Amino acid sequence: MWTIIVIIIFSVIAYFITDNLIPKLKDLFINAGLYGVDLCKISKEKIPEAIGVVSGCVFLVTIFLFIPIVFGNNLIDTRLFPHNEFAELLAALLSICCMLLLGFADDVLDLRWKYKLLLPTVASLPLLVVYYVNFNSTTIIVPVPLRHFLGSSVNIGFLYYVYMGMLAVFCTNAINILAGINGLEVGQSVIIAMSIIIFDILELGGEQQKAHTFSLHIMIPYLATTLALLKHNWYPSKVFIGDTFCYVSGMTFAVVAILVISYHSMSKTSSSQILCRD
Repeated sequence: MWTIIVIIIFSVIAYFITDNLIPKLKDLFINAGLYGVDLCKISKEKIPEAIGVVSGCVFLVTIFLFIPIVFGNNLIDTRLFPHNEFAELLAALLSICCMLLLGFADDVLDLRWKYKLLLPTVASLPLLVVYYVNFNSTTIIVPVPLRHFLGSSVNIGFLYYVYMGMLAVFCTNAINILAGINGLEVGQSVIIAMSIIIFDILELGGEQQKAHTFSLHIMIPYLATTLALLKHNWYPSKVFIGDTFCYVSGMTFAVVAILVISYHSMSKTSSSQILCRD
């Protein structure tokens, strides 16, 4: 429980760092040609794009600095070191870091849509490998109306990993699909993150306490840096977040869905994107 208090302190610091960095780096992005014009405004001033890379970097660095704290006691006596949990965290950070890099590359190079669909799947591979080694559960619960024909559960084998790879694509594009309105992409990410955090807190006393603590270690700093970004992206927007933020956010939610929260619960949370779009 004390690690949650520490990550909250780290996250508060991360919020203020992100909030201070964004205004200072605006001119740097504009001078590099990464800017756009807000069509919803009368003025045609240059607004820096791809600022999501700032919040994404602070988010990752915060968790990097947190690693020695959460695993500090086990570093003294390595015989009891939780290698599985450590591998899960590293795989999660690797996947998010890959999406940060690929998202920024997309903002700079303006990649075609066929590559945007492929990139999240490739970035999720480290996560899927760790899932295979640590869990390798490919059984799904059959809906009640179909249990008479299929039974209560079905092992779908390799298709389960295809589904999880597609989950990363869905989460990423679910954030990106509502682009064009100031604060909407970041705002919906804040709501989803808060929903996951509330769910984790409610489940801390249950059997999966470690799993939900792991989720809080990721989602709390993500929420803090995203709130700082929302402050500058809210109407009238002073910055544009770019595809970088969408990629990082989508992969962060996919990480939590695959490694921690039941996929049914995450699907309910993410389905709000489809309802909003319709």
